Amino acid sequence: MSGSERVTLTRVGGLWTATLNRPDKANALTEPMLAKLADIAEAAQEAQVFVLTGAGKVFSAGADLDAARAGLATSPEWERLSGAIANLPGLSIAALNGTVAGGAMGMVLACDIRIAVEGAGAFYPVMKLGFLPQPSDPARLAALIGPARARMILLAGAKIKTDEALGWGLFDRVVPRDTLIGTAHELARDALAASPDHVAAIKHLCPGMH
Repeated sequence: MSGSERVTLTRVGGLWTATLNRPDKANALTEPMLAKLADIAEAAQEAQVFVLTGAGKVFSAGADLDAARAGLATSPEWERLSGAIANLPGLSIAALNGTVAGGAMGMVLACDIRIAVEGAGAFYPVMKLGFLPQPSDPARLAALIGPARARMILLAGAKIKTDEALGWGLFDRVVPRDTLIGTAHELARDALAASPDHVAAIKHLCPGMH
């Protein structure tokens, strides 16, 4: 399976679902995977709802470490991806099938809603690994959980467990694993029933969502 094939897209009407499909490597992102995700997110401007999820028990370990050391850690593709998600006129939902780590935080932070399975956590070990976070990530993280907590993650390397992530507002809802996608579809129902223009108009009125 090639790198770009490690990301799959399903489209059912106005519902687009992008799935990271490298569970044998904790969905660690290679350059082809990252480019494919960014292409999908840019094309999803016509989607009423965009769901981002993963296969297996980890959402994503972030950048593949070998690829990161070869330059992926500083690739502009990260910002292309998170920027495309943040600019979607439709509703975007991160359906986290497990822990989100490292550079994968960027696409998750750019989504409108984050739901996670029980046991999922979050960490962003840029201090430990010697990389900088993606440029837009610290501001998005601070807007969600506050500056001090953002510093705990980025500067102190804190690993945030499920209950703490929910309490901080990093996760919006925690659900049993077997209900994750069903919950995402439930949250998507009203937006899918509305016109794309109506979805975009309400989203534009919500602070921090445009």
